[in-house]
Amino acid sequence: MTQATTLTPTASAADTHATSPAAHKWQFIRAGGTDQVVFRSGEDIARIRELDQKLWVALACPTRGIDFDPRTLDLIDADRDGRVRPPEVVAACEWVCARLRNPDVLLQGSDVLTLDDLADDTPDGARLRDEARRLLQIQGKPDAEALTLADIADRGELLAAMRFNGDGIVTPATAQDDAVRATVEDVMRVHGSVPDRHKATPGIDRARTEAYFREVQVARDWHAQADEGDRTLMPLGDATLAAADAANKVQAKLDDFFARCRVAAFDRQAVSALNPSYKAYDQLGAGTLDLQADPIADLPLAPVTPRCVLPLQGTSLNPAWAEAIAVFAARTVAPLLGARDDLSEDDWTAIKQRLAPLRALMARRPANWAAELPLARLDALLRTREPLLALIADDEAAEEHNKLLVDLEKLIRLRRDLVVLLNNFVSFKAFYQREGAIFQAGMLYLDGRSCELTVQVQDTAKHAVLAGLAKTCLAYCDCTRQGQKMSIVAAFTAGDVDFLFVGRNGVFYDRQGRDWDATITKLIENPTSVAQAFFAPYKKFVRVIEEQVAKRAAAQEAAGQTGLTSLATRLTTADQAASADAAKVPTAVPRPAGRVDVGTVAAIGVALGSISAVLVAIFGKFIDLGQWIPVALLGIVLAISGPSMLIAWLKLRQRSLGPLLDASGWAVNGRMKVNVRLGGMLSQTAHVPPGARRIARDPYRERHGATGFAAAAVLVLAVAVLAWRMDWLDDRLPPALQHSPTAAAAAPAVSNG
Repeated sequence: MTQATTLTPTASAADTHATSPAAHKWQFIRAGGTDQVVFRSGEDIARIRELDQKLWVALACPTRGIDFDPRTLDLIDADRDGRVRPPEVVAACEWVCARLRNPDVLLQGSDVLTLDDLADDTPDGARLRDEARRLLQIQGKPDAEALTLADIADRGELLAAMRFNGDGIVTPATAQDDAVRATVEDVMRVHGSVPDRHKATPGIDRARTEAYFREVQVARDWHAQADEGDRTLMPLGDATLAAADAANKVQAKLDDFFARCRVAAFDRQAVSALNPSYKAYDQLGAGTLDLQADPIADLPLAPVTPRCVLPLQGTSLNPAWAEAIAVFAARTVAPLLGARDDLSEDDWTAIKQRLAPLRALMARRPANWAAELPLARLDALLRTREPLLALIADDEAAEEHNKLLVDLEKLIRLRRDLVVLLNNFVSFKAFYQREGAIFQAGMLYLDGRSCELTVQVQDTAKHAVLAGLAKTCLAYCDCTRQGQKMSIVAAFTAGDVDFLFVGRNGVFYDRQGRDWDATITKLIENPTSVAQAFFAPYKKFVRVIEEQVAKRAAAQEAAGQTGLTSLATRLTTADQAASADAAKVPTAVPRPAGRVDVGTVAAIGVALGSISAVLVAIFGKFIDLGQWIPVALLGIVLAISGPSMLIAWLKLRQRSLGPLLDASGWAVNGRMKVNVRLGGMLSQTAHVPPGARRIARDPYRERHGATGFAAAAVLVLAVAVLAWRMDWLDDRLPPALQHSPTAAAAAPAVSNG
């Protein structure tokens, strides 16, 4: 094992040695071309800050799109940006270790937390222990010594069991007093409601409650000033308010009338100008008259004269204001000055002086809903203020318990999931030991293979740009299931890729075991092995020949169809063509149709002869190589397959996991190689199980018949010619067939003797 000692990135070497008694000794394994740390104990987790981040396999991962509990990732993601980074992982490790008596329990990966696991010698651990005990009592298990994630994950039932849930929101059901409950409902009516944490029940918070009672208090203070015993403020008692209201409605018109009269008294020549002109009356008379219309209401209250006296009744009063003046005379003038038929300017001034204190108070009247309520109702509301604020304070005080509940949930989740995250973030132990990494989406079955290296994808086009650098054969698939849809990318790391193409279908099983229909939508081709690259040139050559033959056959078919169409046309129009030819005078004798050009035939013969001569010459040179023929064959094969195999070997050496995950939002720190051995495990082809046997031959197998026999005969003949040419059969052949020079010389000597 390799051991290493690193320093925290934010501290100098001198500071580290001063604060730490001894540097922590780590253990590493080598996998994927990268040193990866091994978490052996809780101390490794507690001192993860000391591990150099250059040795971390990943530096960031998304909180969604991976097979990991999103709630746990949300609790680790302190800045709520949807990504987890090393500082947040370090903070989570230190947080959980500080609250556990023995951090070694983190290696167990359990979602059961016993009270003895909590460190009661620290303030944080002691508070969590007390809160766990309180929670068990609420659930009716006071003697229990363990708390599970199921006991705390869904806090809805816990909040329902508690009158106060810590959100500072009081609902009508929270109040046990009828008057307080009515006030809660009234606050909701006036200032609206806010949803409670439990089941989103409408309620009120402190801000709404305080705003409500401020309005009530302001209205109460204003009403307190209107004391019925103050004759200066209320000269008519309760009737003073009605008198002031009637005076306010006609004040503007009265002030205007007496102002006009004062000007008329100053100069009688202004009387005609201060009263409506004949032209104004002509305009009024041009249409249908409405006594309440604005043009009539804009006229003075009565004819303007230097007397400065307003009649309170009679036909000389403006009909648009007759009713308002009558109410004013009954409620204001008569109670204050006595009954009379007209009103002078001095009388109007006296009325305004008598009502001035009340009108000043009315000007200060609060412009809110509470000002309309009677004094007794306002006092009743104020009596519920302190009890209601006390309820809100009690609910707010419970927030500390709620925070401790969140901490308990976080502690249990980290005890269960933290080591899994570390083995998929700080190191990739889960992936290289094939335990199921959190970024692996599931298993794809397609083309007689199973692909374990599958990653969920959000944007295929964007993902493929970076993922192509992984030098891996990638198949992007759209997966559908019961109206749901998602996209994945699967890495084919073993077997051939001859039958992988866009549109091919397969089945995808996610990590929960659910099956999805998968269809290839995009393919990035790369070699899967050197052996596959060896045959690639020949397969491409055969594919090109097949394509050319198919194109040639299609062209010949099209030409044949054209010829048949032309022949049919000529046959159907033969009589018309004959009459037309008879009318013409031939100028030359045409060459008979279908006659073969002798020059063309000769040229073709010369070409075929040249080609055959070249082939014979090449074959002769090849035979002349003698015993080097196998070497020549090997050289030809290497010349054809060698470049493809070399390129495949180079790409396989560069095949890595990093670009594939980086394109999915990760920040992979190392290269994370996927060699041929690992690739053969990640993509496994179909094989008959060991011990199984075939009980019948395939009745639909290809039958080569005479073709196979002829090919075998040609191969045997070629081998025999080669053996004869290499003198391998001279000692077994008759002298006349021997090829060796010695045998050839001995044969004439025997015949001469």
